[in-house]
Amino acid sequence: METHRNQFVQLEKAILNPQLWVKNYADYLYNYAYTRLNDDEMARDLVQETFLAALEKTEKFEGRSSERTWLTAILKNKVIDVYRKKSSGLGNSFEKTLSDTDQFEFFDSQNGHWKAEDQPKTFGLEEYDLLGKKELSHILQKCLKKLPGLWLAVFTMKHMDDLASETICSQLNVTDSNFWVIMHRTKVNLRACLQKNWL
Repeated sequence: METHRNQFVQLEKAILNPQLWVKNYADYLYNYAYTRLNDDEMARDLVQETFLAALEKTEKFEGRSSERTWLTAILKNKVIDVYRKKSSGLGNSFEKTLSDTDQFEFFDSQNGHWKAEDQPKTFGLEEYDLLGKKELSHILQKCLKKLPGLWLAVFTMKHMDDLASETICSQLNVTDSNFWVIMHRTKVNLRACLQKNWL
């Protein structure tokens, strides 16, 4: 049985075709990296680093996933490394920022409800509007670019990669309470940016 499995794994390994990686996966990997980092040059660099790392690790490919899934996993780890680098060294200044008052005070301090002038407005995308959604996506990318590195990392790991909060806290070395403060402030900032630039 084990011999049969080894033969199957060898067959899967033979399917790896590095000569076609750029043609088959470069655009997909670039889009994956760009949507998480919002940096064209860094996204391109990480795709190249992913291909190089994969070439060095071809013998570790076990054939349990497709080439694309395997390459994406390598890239995902590289993106997380970028997040870690951006978030390192923010310790004291970040803690100070968290203790400061919010940049945007949308809520009534007495009852915790939205202030009348700051209540959420509809985005006007109730009907299918491809052009409107494309424009909103473009504005959202610009708003994401304005976020501090750690906030962008936490937001994309949570809402694009669907990682558990415990995993994000562990990988970025933030406490659970800091995680939730970051998420709240990120959403408030994105909302303000979208309302300013979209509505």
